[in-house]
Amino acid sequence: MRILHTSDWHIGRSFHGHSSLAHLAQVLAAMVDIVVEREVDVVAVAGDVFDTATPAAENFDVLTTALTALQNAGATVVMTSGNHDSATRLGFQSGFASLAGIHILTRPENHTVPVTISDAFGPVHFYGIPYLEPAMVRHRFPDEVLRTHSDVLGFAMDGIRRDLAGRDGRSVVLSHCFAVDIAEPSTTQGDVERDITSGGLDIVPLSVFDGPDYVALGHIHGRATLSERARYSGAPLHYSFSEADKPRGGWLVELGKAGLESVDWVEFPVPRPLVVLTGELDELLADDSLQQYAGYWVSAILTDRVRPLDGMRRLQSRFPHAAHLDHRPAVLADQADASYGSRIAARTDAEIVDGFLEFVRNGVGASDAERVLVTDVIAEQVALEAGK
Repeated sequence: MRILHTSDWHIGRSFHGHSSLAHLAQVLAAMVDIVVEREVDVVAVAGDVFDTATPAAENFDVLTTALTALQNAGATVVMTSGNHDSATRLGFQSGFASLAGIHILTRPENHTVPVTISDAFGPVHFYGIPYLEPAMVRHRFPDEVLRTHSDVLGFAMDGIRRDLAGRDGRSVVLSHCFAVDIAEPSTTQGDVERDITSGGLDIVPLSVFDGPDYVALGHIHGRATLSERARYSGAPLHYSFSEADKPRGGWLVELGKAGLESVDWVEFPVPRPLVVLTGELDELLADDSLQQYAGYWVSAILTDRVRPLDGMRRLQSRFPHAAHLDHRPAVLADQADASYGSRIAARTDAEIVDGFLEFVRNGVGASDAERVLVTDVIAEQVALEAGK
C-alpha cells in the first residue's frame, strides 16, 4: 500500500494580509497529480485542515474541490482535526463522506475505531487521533489522569494498542501534536514542574507512539524525521518567512507484507517562493542582481541608519510582492544614559528639537532645511507670546 502523508493545509490562512487560497489550490491540484503518477492508495492528512475554527464558505469550497479530485484520482482519504480546526465543523456529515472513501476522523470517543483498508497483503488499520485538548476530554474518562496533551495521547495510544492486539494486519496512526524524541515531557526546576509547549501544545515523547508501522504527524510546518516510522510532513505552503528555507512536500510511505518498507520525500510546487533581502533601501532598489526576485514574496531588512520614509511603497515599486519590512540599522547611535533634564540643561529650544530628532532617528539630527523650519516656528511662537 502506498500512502501520501501530508498535514497542516491551513485552508484560509493569509500571508501578511494576502489570501493564500489560490496558491493552496494550485498545490492541492499538484497533489492530485502526484496521486495519479505515483499510484497512491491513501492520502493521510494529519490535522489543521482549516486555519480557524470558523472557516469561510470559500474555504469549504477549496476543501471540497481537493477531496473530490483526490477521490476521483482513485485515492482513499483519511484525515483528522488539529488544534486550529473545529472538530464539529470539519466532521460534519463525515458519515456520508466515508461512503465515498473520504474518512474524516474528529470524534474523540472513536480514536480506537480504525478505518480499515485492504491491499494484496491484507488489512491496514488507520487510527486517526483528533486533537485532544485535555480540558475538553478528561470528563469523558473520569478515572484517568489527563492533565497534559502527553497524558491524553498516552491514554489514546494505549487504547489503540489494545485494539490492535485483537486484529491482524498493519497499522498507521495519524496525530496532531508536538512530538519529540525525549524520555520525559517536562522539565523540573526545584519542586516546580514546568511543562514545555510549542504552539500551545505540550510536548509528547516519541515513545508514546510505539507500536504502529507508521505514525503520520502534523503540527510542525517543516518536514522532520523523528524515527524511520514517525515523521512530520510539514505544511504544503510557506506560511511565514521563517519557513523560507524549508522544502514543501509530503512523505510517500510504502507498506509491504511485513510492515514499513520505504519512505521517500515528494516535492510540492512552490507557487511563489520567499526571499529575505538585507541592505539599505536605495541599494536594494538599485542592485540589478536582485531583479530575479521581482516575482517572489519579499521580506526586507533595511539597514539604513534612519528608517526611510514610505519604505514599503518604494520597495513594492520594484518588488510588487514585498510583504514585510523590518528596520535594523547597521549602525546604532550611542545613546547616553543621562536623565532628560540633564540632557536639555542650558540648551536652546532649537537645540532641544535637534537632540530629540537625533535620539529618535538613531543619531541623525535635523537637516539644514529642518533647522530653518524649526527656527522659523520657534520665532513665530516667541512673537505670538510677546504680543499677548
